[in-house]
Amino acid sequence: MDRLLRKSDEQTRRAFMARTAKSMLGVGLLPSLMPDSVLAGLDEGVAGPRKPTARKVIYLYMSGGMTHLDTFDPKPGTDWQGPVEAIKTKADGVQISEYLPMLAQEMDKVALIRSLSSTQGAHEQGNYYMHSSYQMRGTIQHPGLGAWIQKMDGRTNRTLPASVRIGGGSRGGGAGFMESKYAPLVLSDANEGLRNSKRRDVSEKEFEDRLMLANQFDAAFHERYDQKDVRAYADMYADAIRLMKSEDLQAFDLDKEKGEIRDEYGRNGFGQGCLLARRLIENDVRFVEVTLGGWDTHTNNFDSVENRCATLDQGIASLLRDLERRGLLDETLVVLATEFGRTPTINQNNGRDHFPKAFSGFMAGGGIRGGQAFGVTDEMGANVVENGVSVPDFNATIAYALGLPLEERVFSRTGRPFTVADKGQPITSIFG
Repeated sequence: MDRLLRKSDEQTRRAFMARTAKSMLGVGLLPSLMPDSVLAGLDEGVAGPRKPTARKVIYLYMSGGMTHLDTFDPKPGTDWQGPVEAIKTKADGVQISEYLPMLAQEMDKVALIRSLSSTQGAHEQGNYYMHSSYQMRGTIQHPGLGAWIQKMDGRTNRTLPASVRIGGGSRGGGAGFMESKYAPLVLSDANEGLRNSKRRDVSEKEFEDRLMLANQFDAAFHERYDQKDVRAYADMYADAIRLMKSEDLQAFDLDKEKGEIRDEYGRNGFGQGCLLARRLIENDVRFVEVTLGGWDTHTNNFDSVENRCATLDQGIASLLRDLERRGLLDETLVVLATEFGRTPTINQNNGRDHFPKAFSGFMAGGGIRGGQAFGVTDEMGANVVENGVSVPDFNATIAYALGLPLEERVFSRTGRPFTVADKGQPITSIFG
């Protein structure tokens, strides 16, 4: 036995010793009574997951680096503010940009986080860091939050994917070193729904016959190479076929919505992406990301931001209202994030440049206490002066809302341990 344990990997030895200890203490029935995620936390000597305040996440990503001074952290009356005015909101004492008048009326649902900072000042690295909590490394890919949710807490709908990404790719946010089954389903355009999801030019019997023949061809290979990656490839096909046959496929069809609802969100990629996100979480998809690009405003910042904000304002305000009236906001955490902010100084091209030292994001619903602003930057919006929040802290707060065990370690293929938000600590004070 001792020789066998020495030959085992570190994770196996720890699991064996932990379960042996539990058996000796008279708690040997635990494995049959508790989910794997809780057992893994016990194996590592950490408490099991806390009760979640949210079950699902809609993650709105502002690709390109959204300017904080011209959106959520205005500095009225200063030389750095430029021509953008600040307006009052439905949250007492909280002002935001005049470019976001519809969202201003929903700010009683929102907790602004104005004290974010990042260590990454380039787009690709910043995007990856925000999505994964880890800096880019050439030797490993880190999972995004959608993968962590499915790994630790599973799917809710067994037919639909646990994670969907709408409207553009992200450098991070995929399955990373986890199995490919944890990767998000990627849709380039919400209006197109799920493409190639129906049989074409073949009857159901012909389709089944072809599928059976393909399985016969593959059987010997699968038996010979019974490995995780091979099984994941087969599982992907099985999931796709199950979805093709399911009534849940209608969740991707925006034509099922009334025209006035589609108009309310805005007839653009982001607005319809927000509407599709609502439909998907309504059908128990756990994590939906919607991307709005165009925030890289090195030139002509103010006109560009006004245009982007018009799209953002309508889509996100409609999403928050719609979730609330459908009774979904309490169980859905709505997150707005970006890779970094923009400089307080205005450059010679009337633009703002990359600025990772200070920027803003927000959270709403899912147990968050709305109507507040957390964290403070100085009068320039250049330095965080109160309640600083790192990127891992921000992601730890999302994981905390979902009840994920922050200290539970998952091992990469090379045996390296990783946690859902690296060393991040959740901002517990923003919860109601």
